[in-house]
Amino acid sequence: MPELDPHVADEVPWSDRITPYDDRHKVIYMRLLDAEADGADWQEVARIVLHRDPVAEPERTRHCWENHLRRAKWMTTTGYRKLLAGDRDPLQ
Repeated sequence: MPELDPHVADEVPWSDRITPYDDRHKVIYMRLLDAEADGADWQEVARIVLHRDPVAEPERTRHCWENHLRRAKWMTTTGYRKLLAGDRDPLQ
């Protein structure tokens, strides 16, 4: 079961398969996608969802937000098929 508010790394461990990080961060991915669909300000989303400070660390925060949003979008276009097929990356 995914955590509701897991620790978020600066960088998503990228793989062409579902990773344990993806499993733990499904809720984060959904929240990011919902916020984007609602037109929410990325800085507010990063502060609330990713627990990053866009004022103190604007570049780090923006990178973290972009990286996680890209992975969330990957989950909606490709990853969900791998999730349903049980295609997971056990090494991450």
